Amino acid sequence: MALALPFPLLQEWLQEQQGILFQPFSLSLLFFLTLFFLLRLRRSRRLNLPPSPSKLPIIGNLHQLGTLPHRSLRALSKKYGPLMLLHLGQAPTLVVSSAEMAIEIMKTHDIALANRPITTAAKAIFYGCRDVGFAPYGEYWRQMRKICVQELLSVKRVQSLNYVREEEVAVMIKKISPSCSSGATINLSEILISVINNILCRSVLGRKYEEEEGKSKFGELSREVHVHLGAFSFGDFFPSLGWMDVLTRFAENVRALTTTGVNSRAMVGYSRGIRRPETGGAYGKNGEEE
Repeated sequence: MALALPFPLLQEWLQEQQGILFQPFSLSLLFFLTLFFLLRLRRSRRLNLPPSPSKLPIIGNLHQLGTLPHRSLRALSKKYGPLMLLHLGQAPTLVVSSAEMAIEIMKTHDIALANRPITTAAKAIFYGCRDVGFAPYGEYWRQMRKICVQELLSVKRVQSLNYVREEEVAVMIKKISPSCSSGATINLSEILISVINNILCRSVLGRKYEEEEGKSKFGELSREVHVHLGAFSFGDFFPSLGWMDVLTRFAENVRALTTTGVNSRAMVGYSRGIRRPETGGAYGKNGEEE
């Protein structure tokens, strides 16, 4: 039995409340319809991507790398082919495991695939990836490469620094000769790394930077740089979780390494003003102060 409401205002209020009650349902329906059409549109525009193993939410294919990534990638390439797409977290990664595909990438399509990924460590250490190794392909990179070739890698420059390599090799032989005569054990890896660092420092900076124990300051710095470039960073694989690098102290370690690099570059700037590797200058041919 219907009751007649004596007040017209009460009837209007009930009608407004019914419209408000049905409004959330209408919004939800509109949202799901829009999401449905967007998914249909995305499927219709699906790219022709290389084969890829099934991935898990959030972590992608990280769980399939294992403790020996090179072996895991080899096993996956046997199953999915020489050109394979992996999702390492939120970072899509193309894995190439054949000489033919490598030629296609490094020669045929070298310009399209010339850039290196900009990682958290590289961005901090190399001032936003502005060095010749990480700078994006373009006019700036070509100028950097031209300077590097002219100053360090030209035939004339390499031949002019031949005496540096001969002297450092002679010093190395002099160091290991007593150990060889007495049958003592030597760490050949450390000796070779030291020789390479000394050659690089004398060729580029005009002198060696060694401590009393024979350790190279730039050698230790280069080791730390390589360690941090290959270290795991949340920001590289999960950009939305970049703040986790603060909790793991990765960001703090990179900043400390950058500060050390600034101090070393100040020392390099001082040596650049007085170095003359070809003529000796303020330093002798053996890289020591005269």
